[in-house]
Amino acid sequence: MTDQITQKDREVLRQLAHRQMEYAHSAENDRIMRKWEALGAGRRETPTVRLLFSNFCDEVITPRMQCESEAARNIEFKLLWDMVGRELFDDDTPMAPFFQIGWHTHAYPFGIMPHLTRATGAGEKGFHIDPVIEDLEADFEKLKGGSFGVDREATRAHIDLVTDIFGDILPVKMTMGCLGGSITNPLIQLMGMENYYLSMYDCPDKLHELMDMATRFYEEYYDFLEQEKLLLPTTGFSPLAQESYCFNHELPEENVTRTAQCWGFLESQETTAVSPETYGEFAWDYMDRLVKRYGLLSYGCCERVDALWEKYLSKWTNLRKLSVSPFNNEPQIGEYLRGSNVVYYSKPRAEFVTNPGPLDEEALRRYFKMVCESASGCLFEMAQREVGTIYGDFERGRRYVQIAKECIEEYWKP
Repeated sequence: MTDQITQKDREVLRQLAHRQMEYAHSAENDRIMRKWEALGAGRRETPTVRLLFSNFCDEVITPRMQCESEAARNIEFKLLWDMVGRELFDDDTPMAPFFQIGWHTHAYPFGIMPHLTRATGAGEKGFHIDPVIEDLEADFEKLKGGSFGVDREATRAHIDLVTDIFGDILPVKMTMGCLGGSITNPLIQLMGMENYYLSMYDCPDKLHELMDMATRFYEEYYDFLEQEKLLLPTTGFSPLAQESYCFNHELPEENVTRTAQCWGFLESQETTAVSPETYGEFAWDYMDRLVKRYGLLSYGCCERVDALWEKYLSKWTNLRKLSVSPFNNEPQIGEYLRGSNVVYYSKPRAEFVTNPGPLDEEALRRYFKMVCESASGCLFEMAQREVGTIYGDFERGRRYVQIAKECIEEYWKP
């Protein structure tokens, strides 16, 4: 594949690799790394703050890209991705002194693919689900199957390509993100929310059968990863779902052979509108089986976790990071997590930065005050997600991060 990369593209990539290595060895990165290492060690020191941009890459990454070939652009995108937080927003994104590549694996739990109609314009972020499963009982046979596997040849080719381009500057390191076991999200993309909710009433036995099928699929996938020796450490810079990192002092940094030595991630935001009892019936029992396969657990996306904490989520002794979206009673979550070894992973309301016009700094500070007071006494990580646009204004993002840091300094107490 190296012949696909022009000399011009190679130079662009090598310059970016130089830049990442410089960031990684900077005094500023040392300061940021101390924050992450303290968080991973369970010390309540200085919380981390990041402005996440996965929903507006069209503003912060693609306009800055210079490479021409598809192969080079894919590498360039990853390099720029890793540097956005540091370069544009001055946030607490840690910079690794290596380029991460993972095994090219796949895992599709239901055997069929969804049909989505995507919005046009504005980054094409929205989509509509066109159900391929209209009636769970009638269409159940469509859902048998699922597939998983690894492409070792493609993985090695990727490593060789990147190493050839800039391995002398920024070495390649094989890493693995956290283990996933999402069931409700891929299921909703096949059924739609209405059909899914109605199935709880119309055909609960079939829904239980389907949940068990998906859970067994992931259990078999984890067995496959162990048998094929595909597991890698989930520590340090390894990606943790919901755009975080696997910094911790509990999991092994080498010789990982079992999923019980890895970090896992689960969520069930699609069940957020049902009662806690219904969640327990149709979701928790199945996720509990997967949690037993993990060493550590990160839980949650945008769903409410406050109503689920006491009866369900608190039972998972390996839980180390809990997503706290603004749909929760945030002070209540703080009471639950205060003094514990579970990170209060705050995802603040996004409208303060996405509303048109200048930032309403007074309103923003009032809101951040509540968040910081709620998380006082907790291991605290703040990551502003669900941002659709900053109107291409990098200074807007930088100012937002600065205000968040100032409010943490003033209002958060260890």
